Amino acid sequence: MRKIPYHKQLLETMASLFSLNTPLFASRIDTESYARQSYVFRTYLKGDDITIQYKDGVAILIGTVSDASHKLLASETLARLPGVTGVYSKLEEHNEVSALNKDAWLAAKVKSTLLFHQNVNAVETEVVAKNGTITLCGKAGSIAQKDLTAEYAKDVEGVNKVTNEMTVAPATLKTGEKIRKDADTTGESIDDASVTALVKTTLSYHRSTRTLGITVETKDGVVMLEGKAGSWDEKNLVSKRVIDVPGVKMVFNNMTIERIASMTN
Repeated sequence: MRKIPYHKQLLETMASLFSLNTPLFASRIDTESYARQSYVFRTYLKGDDITIQYKDGVAILIGTVSDASHKLLASETLARLPGVTGVYSKLEEHNEVSALNKDAWLAAKVKSTLLFHQNVNAVETEVVAKNGTITLCGKAGSIAQKDLTAEYAKDVEGVNKVTNEMTVAPATLKTGEKIRKDADTTGESIDDASVTALVKTTLSYHRSTRTLGITVETKDGVVMLEGKAGSWDEKNLVSKRVIDVPGVKMVFNNMTIERIASMTN
């Protein structure tokens, strides 16, 4: 009898977990209330003015948000709520950065990208852009965190060079870590819809992953990725980006390598 490789069995088992026990919700579900309770709305979008209308399975978003990434986060979160079959966004940016002001636009994009990751200190990081060059200032908790901040900044579309002038202050990181642990013990939870939205938005903001067309599913914080990668390095980079997203407990990367797939066909 043919033996199935262990890793394949593991992936098939995980796939079955995502397909089982999917709850059915009545059409009367209060979509807006459900959205407001999500981690994305409570954390990232809490200062935005968003009205949610719901008709025949389609969620319509109206209002203003502070950042372009917030428009994407809101749409991606709503798209994964029970009962929603489609999302139509009419959201606009408050004080939208003009496309002509490329430096301000690029700095805002880098700052947003840093906010999608747990292992950098985005709050303490100052981002300045000039002619495609990003200068990072502020505080990092370690040399590794400082280097990771630069790595993420370099991977943003439009960034040509990064100058890292951050200072290393370990005490700041320890304080931040304590705050995060305290928040975890006070009942702060990250729902699967928010995790998926954060993962998809993160992948779209990184230059190395934005064009890959990755499918993302989340179950109890476990993220499963499907799609095609050009190499093992590219596949591993996707996993590295995703595992650092808030709420992600584990990543199962089921992406196929295009070169290998073409050889076996």
